[in-house]
Amino acid sequence: MNKFRTHNCSELSDKEINKNVTISGWLHRKRDHGNLLFIDLRDHYGITQCVIENKNKFFPVLEKLRPESVLKVAGKVIKRSSETENLDLKTGKIEISIESIEVLSSAKELPIPVFGEQDYPEEIRLKYRFLDLRREEMHRNMILRSNVISFIRSEMLKLGFLEYQTPILTSSSPEGARDFLVPSRLNPGKFYALPQAPQQFKQLIMVSGFDKYFQIAPCFRDEDARADRSPGEFYQLDLEMSFVEQEDVFKVVEQLMKNLFKNFSSKKILNEKFPKIPYQVSMEKYGTDKPDLRNPLIIQDLTDLFKREDIKFDIFKNMVLSGSIVRAIITKNTKDKPRSFFDNIDKWAKEQGAAGLAYFTIEKDKEIKGKGPVGKFFSEDSLKELMKNFNADIGDSVFLACGKKEDIEKILSLARTKIAEDLNIIDKDKFAFCWIVDYPMYEFDENSKKIIFSHNPFSMPQGRIEDINFNKPLDIKAYQYDIVCNGIELSSGAIRNHIPDLMYKLFSLAGYSKNQVNEKFSGMINAFSYGAPPHGGIAPGIDRIVMLLAEKENIREVTLFPMNQNAQDLMMNAPSDVDEKQLKELNIKKVVKKN
Repeated sequence: MNKFRTHNCSELSDKEINKNVTISGWLHRKRDHGNLLFIDLRDHYGITQCVIENKNKFFPVLEKLRPESVLKVAGKVIKRSSETENLDLKTGKIEISIESIEVLSSAKELPIPVFGEQDYPEEIRLKYRFLDLRREEMHRNMILRSNVISFIRSEMLKLGFLEYQTPILTSSSPEGARDFLVPSRLNPGKFYALPQAPQQFKQLIMVSGFDKYFQIAPCFRDEDARADRSPGEFYQLDLEMSFVEQEDVFKVVEQLMKNLFKNFSSKKILNEKFPKIPYQVSMEKYGTDKPDLRNPLIIQDLTDLFKREDIKFDIFKNMVLSGSIVRAIITKNTKDKPRSFFDNIDKWAKEQGAAGLAYFTIEKDKEIKGKGPVGKFFSEDSLKELMKNFNADIGDSVFLACGKKEDIEKILSLARTKIAEDLNIIDKDKFAFCWIVDYPMYEFDENSKKIIFSHNPFSMPQGRIEDINFNKPLDIKAYQYDIVCNGIELSSGAIRNHIPDLMYKLFSLAGYSKNQVNEKFSGMINAFSYGAPPHGGIAPGIDRIVMLLAEKENIREVTLFPMNQNAQDLMMNAPSDVDEKQLKELNIKKVVKKN
């Protein structure tokens, strides 16, 4: 190839035996056998074993060299003996008999090893990310990420989309998460915002007459970190389409996701046609709008059952009389589970801040009865009604929670996952996609005591405009949708509101005046007044897609240079101080808070 290598470290095979070759890479590991020294040389492509005899003048150099030093090795390809072959390596049938080496770069003592896949503290891994990324698994994750993005681009072009780039410096938006602000030197006292998403721009692309847009878009949000969300920045497949309805968007995204996940994973897709679950149904059955459909457990509403006279569970009955609800998770054939299984679930629920979970198991001796701490409060007839109406059988167990709707949804959503994991009934060999649809346009905010947008304020309300009852905003549903896979939200999307008068009306219900709408969304509202097509789109998260395909639980495992939980880049020491000259140019004065 060039002076550094004739082959990379995965190319050599028994076809090159007796050939003189040159390879370069990192000293992965050494094995000293006295008169022979074996080294594994690693590059981006793979590993090749090399061997040197102690009489070779380069032997002392190699003997002293630290792991991860960079070498150029020249020598002859020889066949390994059958007992020393390593069929786990592409190059496992050969090795290089070293004739000469050149040290291209020597390494200091390593703060974390590259050989092996030991688990090290995250702070160390992020500070020395360049070493962490040399490890086989991390390296593989990043290659996967690159291949996924390339595949997506190819598929989107096949589907008739064109790629456009939207601005990074834009205006701040009043909706959504916190913006990252950038001071303007040429416009003192004013700020740009880094885009939380290219939302307005991609809609303006549709207004500009383009039919199908996509972009692998960087997005910036000043949010706290979570396992499935990086602080600071992330990437999404941003797409928008003109003259479409909700189903048209679904068709494109389903085709893309099926092709993508089948290409990069051997796992099966649970439902080839992604189920559509109304938001309200999802909250009732799963306690969340991000349900994991691999989990067969369903939440059921038992509130009406507790109006029976022959149920003596007075604590719950009194709460129901004051407006609380009762919901339950029924587990199939768990009569033989030890008492500790049930007690641990109850204890876990209390650790989550709930009052715990009441439970009993349905048994039949001479009669049907409930076994467990609260089983005695249920008559045989009440248990028969439960069995008839809620798909319960002898041997099943019932976990109960009572309280306010929001509290019950939260704890039973978590309990559904916890119980299923303890019972080992989640099918980990599948991808379960679904659409969550029919989101409410508005919700009532308990803190401000006002009606606010529940999702995306630029969404089109459902139904004919002339039939919408604007006097009952909480009853208005929107063409908003989320795509979820294995309990992880990959994206939100919507059919957009492209009618200025309707936009003014919808924003007014959330407390915005016409002037405020014109000020905050001047570019878009102005563009819509010159003729805008019906349009809609979505933006699946690249990081979360790769996280699922790599089977990782933390998004930092599939991100090249992530920040830590405190939004700090430990490797580059960001955020950092800047000198006074820079601040002065930007007309900014730094105020230091006193402790």
